[in-house]
Amino acid sequence: MPCPLDDISKILIFAFKAAIITLYLTGGYPHEKLLLTLFCLSCFAPFAAAGDWGAAVKLGYGENDPQTMQDLFDYATAYNRELSKSGGIFALEVLHEWPSSEENKIGVKAGLDFYGENELKLHGLGTATEETYAIPVTVYYKWNKGLQNWSYWLGLGLSYLHTELDDLSDSKFFPHITGGVEYRFTQAFALGLDLKYNFSSKITKDGAVLSDRSGLSAALAGRFYF
Repeated sequence: MPCPLDDISKILIFAFKAAIITLYLTGGYPHEKLLLTLFCLSCFAPFAAAGDWGAAVKLGYGENDPQTMQDLFDYATAYNRELSKSGGIFALEVLHEWPSSEENKIGVKAGLDFYGENELKLHGLGTATEETYAIPVTVYYKWNKGLQNWSYWLGLGLSYLHTELDDLSDSKFFPHITGGVEYRFTQAFALGLDLKYNFSSKITKDGAVLSDRSGLSAALAGRFYF
């Protein structure tokens, strides 16, 4: 069954809403995240009956850009400092899918990615901690193979990244591409592997690098469909 034009318009409206709301995020931590999660869920409510929708919990690992981390490490050791980096990622996600043919689907999803903290230990002066989260919005195409089978998908989108390093904070938008596989155990649950590549996500302010999550990440995803 083809994807109706009104459903396509709802995808575009959802993506536009997500982009607008992130413009007003100014770095608070964590009440904006809760509000944004509720906002994303509300976006799906008016048209959830049009197809499959669901939620996911993801655990994974992502790169801190290697060259940026090397530059920071060289800076830290030169000034008798120690850099401790973390690539862990915990993510939440909501999604909605429309059938484009008997086996394939078009989907849109919005996530909330919490990155592991990087710490720059200043000997005798304490520790500077980087806290970063991202809000990716993705449109994707899914080769849906049904129950007790593997399905595959590819997508692209835009992410909003916000980072804080002590009293410095900043944000930016950057593009990403993503893809993955999942095995649908039941009508309500699937387990999958997601891959994502972030482009040009480096954030600097006043000459200091606050964060750089450019590069590849991978995550195990448990998805619940409704």
